Amino acid sequence: MLSSPTPRSRRLTTVSLAAIGLLLVTAVAAPPGSAAEATPSAPVGAANTIPGVDEIVSSPNLKQVANLPKVAPLDATNSDLAFQGRYAFAGNYNGFVVYDISKPAAPTVVSRVFCPGSQNDISVRGNLLFLSTDSPRSDDSCNSTQVPTSETKWEGIRIFDISDKANPRYVKSVQTACGSHTHTLVPAKDRASVYLYVSSYGPSDTYVGCPPPHDSISIVKVPLRTPTDAAVVATPNLFPDGGYEGIPRVKSATSGCHDITAYPDKDLAAGACMGDGILMDISDRESPRVINRVRDTENFAFWHSATFNNAGTKVVFTDELGGGGAATCTEAVGPNRGANAIYDITGSGDARALVFRSYYKIPRYNADTENCVAHNGSLVPVLGRDIMVQAWYQGGVSVFDFTDSATPKEIAFWERGPLSLDRPVGGGTWSAYYYNGYIYSNDMVKGFDVLKLNDWRTWTANLVRYRELNVQTQPSYLSW
Repeated sequence: MLSSPTPRSRRLTTVSLAAIGLLLVTAVAAPPGSAAEATPSAPVGAANTIPGVDEIVSSPNLKQVANLPKVAPLDATNSDLAFQGRYAFAGNYNGFVVYDISKPAAPTVVSRVFCPGSQNDISVRGNLLFLSTDSPRSDDSCNSTQVPTSETKWEGIRIFDISDKANPRYVKSVQTACGSHTHTLVPAKDRASVYLYVSSYGPSDTYVGCPPPHDSISIVKVPLRTPTDAAVVATPNLFPDGGYEGIPRVKSATSGCHDITAYPDKDLAAGACMGDGILMDISDRESPRVINRVRDTENFAFWHSATFNNAGTKVVFTDELGGGGAATCTEAVGPNRGANAIYDITGSGDARALVFRSYYKIPRYNADTENCVAHNGSLVPVLGRDIMVQAWYQGGVSVFDFTDSATPKEIAFWERGPLSLDRPVGGGTWSAYYYNGYIYSNDMVKGFDVLKLNDWRTWTANLVRYRELNVQTQPSYLSW
């Protein structure tokens, strides 16, 4: 399937409490005739208007400022993104790229690391970079070759030292059951280590260490000073009852998780687990506990990823209908499938529950040749509102406001036209994340895009500065 700041010394800068009070008033209710109100609101794109091949269209408040195309040997499919200081780290099925984004409108390549192993889901912490390998490899080296599943020798996590961004150095591998489709970095309470919650799924007895049913995650502990001591320390079974049984070729059965988003400050995590959406208590990092589980047997086909709002009172789950390779942003599919589902979190402690409020899907139709479905996004750190930017493959980038959980509304969009109008061709933006004033998108085919959002509803996001951001390790941008 196509698919953090640290504690009270938090790796981001926030404004003072007194300033926040003033800014909240300004952000939520800009006075008539003010400069903030003068910024045009984004018109929703016409539902029946499809751009020409490679034609770029957008709302007035979201514009592209840079693009860097892919270059061999990292000309395979682009995947996820992570950030640290002036650098962006971009996964690719053949390895990863380090970009210098100190000048967002003119990013440059610092290094390219060739290390094949789909999908190379990526995260960073300090001087370490982590990659997920979810393809059967002949060994754990960057010179390994893909082998038939029945001959798999290695899959799992690769660890690099990135103290020299121009020359990342491979230092350790950790094999995990079923490989690592994605992983989520969770800081240890003592901050001396990080945990990687490794999501993978079967079931298949042909994957290394992955006998069916596969209802577990692997937890890798990485001591930050001695990363070569990294090892699997737990494999908790999240679905002892087997999870959702699914419907063949229609709705995915639960056999592991696709992705997990952690909110360490609140000791919470949300798991998108194919047939189930779950809320977890992660106060004991090595023993996460499922405290609530939901299903959508009517509309959701594949629970793919999750995003909390900043208050930790809502979760946006995504449905990757068609596995990321199908045209699902069409009139025939409709607005509730291949969409986001927004849930409120009610109650407290172990009585917390996920309560469905609404669906959100981009309000534009795509061509039947375009793969389009809800995919990876992040919060825009706006004061007083819940706003998210999200990738939709060839559906482009959408920014939407879900402050009212029941009535989410798009406020900005940007997209390229189809790669082809004659035949299905896979592509589009895999991840679209907000980081320090800009939106960064890793397009599977077209490369690394930088977008600038100018909207009165989001201007307070410019006051937040992250020092490090792994989107699935969700930070709090308002803490005092």
